[in-house]
Amino acid sequence: MKNAGKIHILGALALLGVGLLAAGCKSAPPLAQADALSMIQAKYDQSPPVNTDIVVSDLGMRQGVTAKYWEGIKKYPNGYWADFKLTPDGKKVVKLSNGGDTIQWRPDGPNDPHYSITVTTVAANHLKARDIHNIEDVGNTKTAEYTEDVDLSGLPDALQSIAQDPGNQLSTMRSATFALDGGAWKLQSIQ
Repeated sequence: MKNAGKIHILGALALLGVGLLAAGCKSAPPLAQADALSMIQAKYDQSPPVNTDIVVSDLGMRQGVTAKYWEGIKKYPNGYWADFKLTPDGKKVVKLSNGGDTIQWRPDGPNDPHYSITVTTVAANHLKARDIHNIEDVGNTKTAEYTEDVDLSGLPDALQSIAQDPGNQLSTMRSATFALDGGAWKLQSIQ
């Protein structure tokens, strides 16, 4: 009888120990795609807005003239070089990298498909996150891939159209890392 009582007590203690051990080894909560995307977007919304660089090709130059963002002021004898001056409306929406107000258009030939200039938007917008996927466990963290978009919504329609021309990169694949903090997932970094 004494042995049977000891066995019951040892069994109860063993069960109690297993129960305490299981209670102490909580698994990490899941990280839903919507929650991860929300954390990334919150980070972007809290960060300072960014200006957007827009590559302007020959098509974009013509669109800019039509929109009255710049106007031709000089045509060179070779027939394909020209200078364009930013108009007052143009100065409201873009700035040139040299800080001036004259675009020096200098392609290698009359049909040079690769020549372009880069202008920077005056209006600044927050980046946008979308299409999060591949949430994976990496040690004590989780990583997720997503698409980062340049937000053009604050730009006039004509400038948005120029930004949609070939040569502009308006989306980038990024990776975010999340870490547990107090039992909840928090955004740790974006790469």
